[in-house]
Amino acid sequence: MRVPEPGVPPLAFVQLLNSDALEPSAVAHFRRIIELQGTSEVELVQRDRQVPIRWFREVYPDLDPDGATYLGLAFAEKAQLTSFGPLSLPLVSAGSVDEIFQLLGYLPVISGALRPHFHPGEHGLTVGLSGQTGDPDLDCLVITYGGAALLRLLDLLAGPLPGVTLQLAWPAPGVVETRTDLMSERLDFDAHTSFIDVPAEALRVRCRFPDPVAYGLAIAELRRMLDRSTSATSVTERVRRLLEQDPGRSSSRDIAALLDVSTSTMKRRLEDEGTTFRQVRQSLLRERAIVLLLDHSLTISQIAVDLGYGDPGNFSHAFKRWTGQSPSEFRNVGRLGPGGSAPERERPPLARRTRRHVYDRSGLSAKRRQARRITW
Repeated sequence: MRVPEPGVPPLAFVQLLNSDALEPSAVAHFRRIIELQGTSEVELVQRDRQVPIRWFREVYPDLDPDGATYLGLAFAEKAQLTSFGPLSLPLVSAGSVDEIFQLLGYLPVISGALRPHFHPGEHGLTVGLSGQTGDPDLDCLVITYGGAALLRLLDLLAGPLPGVTLQLAWPAPGVVETRTDLMSERLDFDAHTSFIDVPAEALRVRCRFPDPVAYGLAIAELRRMLDRSTSATSVTERVRRLLEQDPGRSSSRDIAALLDVSTSTMKRRLEDEGTTFRQVRQSLLRERAIVLLLDHSLTISQIAVDLGYGDPGNFSHAFKRWTGQSPSEFRNVGRLGPGGSAPERERPPLARRTRRHVYDRSGLSAKRRQARRITW
């Protein structure tokens, strides 16, 4: 089976093309790509298929993390309540911030480029963000856009929530100006990993347009759509979604039985897609471990048990193999890039790690122009 290409919601993409977030030359380049594909902006929306994220690499061949961060923030400013296809109605009709975050579980329905990982803790909710583009710079773009767009939507639907912050796992761009509304005091760089931090009190905030009936009907439809997309998607993704229920204790035989195939058939189909059951399982365990380690109320031994490791030492060895850091090193001083690996350079001193970077509209525009002159 052909593995689906990661992409972005078509309406969000078309709205972006028709905004002032992109330079005219970039818009023209995107439209040439659309024309070469034998389609149009209207047809992209009508077909409701994800727009390949690789188009952004074609338009920005020299994209780097700095440029990706600025573009992600600029694009997020243009996010609308209508931008996200079947997620738009439940977004508008959600009764609370908690219900908005529940919708992230249905993100695969509209985009395969960004994956959330949830950990409800004692003091609130942590939502890990990992890019699935296969390109570290594009991962920076989709993580920045996804996180910042969500904060913008929260502002529109529930009012300002200063306690909800976006943490990004790479250094701040070289020149950082101030931005007064969307990201003011809510964006941190050099984090352990990329995630959104939501205090418990923020989850309880009521939304402005609650409609329980519309929300419930939309959720039921999203469940059906997610089930359909699961049956039509790659074997790798189907295995992953089944593993998410209990990654530490599900065997290949268990998952094959749920797929109604033999273990050997599942193995062959995964190999056809360039992976193995062990690789899928280890990737999921790594992502879950990273998010759990952000919760300092959990001991490393507790996390090891939660992930199915009887011996904390085995978990520590596995985590170091995945990231280059032990769990305690990661928790104390570590930082992981968008791909989940430790950077080559040392983590900045604590005083630098804890500073916040804020953006203003004029500074962002100026930097974007400068970045285009220098980088692309």
